[in-house]
Amino acid sequence: MTLLRDERLAAAFDHAAHRYDALVAANPGYHAQLRRSARRLGLPRGGEGLSVLDLGCGTGASTAALTAVLPGARITAVDASAGMLERAAAKPWPPGVTFTRAPVERLAQAGVRGPYDGVFAAYLLRNVTDPDTVLTTVRGLLAPGGRLGVHEYTLGGRRVDRAVWTLVCRGIVQPAATALGDGELYRHLWRSVVEFDTADRFADRLRTAGFDRVRALPLPGWQTGIAHTFTGRRPLPEQDPAR
Repeated sequence: MTLLRDERLAAAFDHAAHRYDALVAANPGYHAQLRRSARRLGLPRGGEGLSVLDLGCGTGASTAALTAVLPGARITAVDASAGMLERAAAKPWPPGVTFTRAPVERLAQAGVRGPYDGVFAAYLLRNVTDPDTVLTTVRGLLAPGGRLGVHEYTLGGRRVDRAVWTLVCRGIVQPAATALGDGELYRHLWRSVVEFDTADRFADRLRTAGFDRVRALPLPGWQTGIAHTFTGRRPLPEQDPAR
């Protein structure tokens, strides 16, 4: 199969939206790992007085992680899937959390313009057609010194990493999703990871996009070597080679 992109991917997520939370709940540590990555974003004071953009919020799991770690932040959560966003917005949220429907490639048209003190993107970058352009856009949305956190399936590069990922997808995730009518989306999930960057390559991609202080941090548990947190910063003006 070819990878799902743009409108086809959004439609697949629309179809899966009402079952999505149940499927991810079966993933050991899913929500704890998102909170770990949100902490690694490194924003101070529990986010008090800060503005954070949650890109690709889905049904709100990443938004919940951000509100747990940064209870004082104003959080703008964005997703391209109307079905996923409807599920997210229907949940109880503290004041300061808002939801906007927009593809990540058309944020400005939806009124998402920044500047933000932090941008968090979970399970997003491997799903976009042009990750380099998206990263350039994200850099432009950050205030100087603003922080980027990416929580993503990026294989470590060892054969065992790909083997474990394939075993989990083909042996557990895909059969369950197929039985629920969402097999195409979860076949995309497997392939989107094996065809995307390794962790080292993605860290280099962040540096090329103009972020500094880039780190690639493994996540524990069964996802070790499969999922990572990446952090980076938009350089301060006097440190920015793009100026």
